Amino acid sequence: MIIKIPKTIDELFDYKIKTNHEKIHIKNDNKTGLKAIISIHNTYRGPALGGCRFINYNSNSDAIYDALRLARGMTYKAAISNLALGGGKGVIIKPEKDFDRKALLESFGEFVQELGGVYITAVDSGTSVSDMDIIAQKTDFVTCSTNKGGDPAGATAFGVFKGIMAAVNFRLKRQDLEGLDILIQGAGNVGSLIAHHLKKLGANIIIADINVKAAEKLAATIGAKIIDSEKVFDTKCDIFVPCALGGILNPDTISKLQASIVAGAANNQLANISDAELLYKKNITYVPDYVINAGGLIEASSYYDGKYNKQIVDLEISKIYDTVDLILNESENSQKNSAIVADEIAERRFKIQN
Repeated sequence: MIIKIPKTIDELFDYKIKTNHEKIHIKNDNKTGLKAIISIHNTYRGPALGGCRFINYNSNSDAIYDALRLARGMTYKAAISNLALGGGKGVIIKPEKDFDRKALLESFGEFVQELGGVYITAVDSGTSVSDMDIIAQKTDFVTCSTNKGGDPAGATAFGVFKGIMAAVNFRLKRQDLEGLDILIQGAGNVGSLIAHHLKKLGANIIIADINVKAAEKLAATIGAKIIDSEKVFDTKCDIFVPCALGGILNPDTISKLQASIVAGAANNQLANISDAELLYKKNITYVPDYVINAGGLIEASSYYDGKYNKQIVDLEISKIYDTVDLILNESENSQKNSAIVADEIAERRFKIQN
């Protein structure tokens, strides 16, 4: 299904209905300058856990759309990972003028508290562990704070590593990475940790990042090659690992892509769900993003429940390997692209509200 990106209020309501969202909450606090959205997509399996994004937006409608699409993705991520959670997302529109960050985050914490636990917040783009500590002063419905796990980057990276190994075994019939050229787009926290995992198994790492200093630092640490971020889709590799912005896989970039496998940490890698079919027809093995990057959610949910045990959590994250293997084999057997197969499996695990 091709979904038009909504821009008007009418289109946003239509999008909410088509994607089966339960509720959307909006708060405007003139005192602190807070303009925030909390989208609750589905709570059939449990409360909606999803990070709080704090970035600039071109318009209010762009922010609402971001909250809606990300909340939906969290429902599927929780379901595919067999967690007793639903999907939600918080979005704070970054003020254009000077603001008191602490006061604004406290206001957001009060917003979360007002919902009574239907939504649990966590770190996301533009927020940090210290931000969660501030929010935690106003609500108990928060994780990824200092006392509840902190930064989930390590867990996310470990899960992506496991998913890549499953894809390599499926597509290349190998259980090692010796000599494989792996292009990682994004040298941030998660991308860097993934690079370390892959390098240890003998992969040749290629790094691309608009932050040249970050790319140079990572390359110097592990002995990797750096390419211009504009050359990503012109560079031949065995595995492409997107760990930066979403929406990068579209008809134009897919036509140029020179990889056998796409498997990375970035959210919403496909510009549109229909682009998964283009990858499938080009015989590129695609591992759906919400499947492979679920490690952070698995860890965060364990901390929130107060049942954290590293060995148990690592074991649960390791099961991403089995989930990826299931999806890719079912894709091959059913002759459906992997994104459709993953969605079908997730949807069997949560109740769509019509």
